[in-house]
Amino acid sequence: MRLFTINSDRLPMVFLLSGLLLNAAGLYVGLEHSLAIAGMIVGWLCCAFGVVLFVLQLLEHPQKPGATRLSSKFISAGSTVIMPVVPNGENEQAAE
Repeated sequence: MRLFTINSDRLPMVFLLSGLLLNAAGLYVGLEHSLAIAGMIVGWLCCAFGVVLFVLQLLEHPQKPGATRLSSKFISAGSTVIMPVVPNGENEQAAE
């Protein structure tokens, strides 16, 4: 049983935003700390990796979707459900 599917369409955006966050954190801490410089380097690598993934996704050829034609035995739920109509005389009696 498959509980979830992995959608990697937004993965470049995640890498880009995490890289920008690491760069902002490194600038906030200050360039005097070696950990801030390492964080900024990792941030720039994440940004570059996100851009590369985005370009590779653009170059990828889209796959043709499978046939989505419905069966001839398919019945729409909208065609089987009928809302009951209340006659006008009963509406007046219910209000009293």
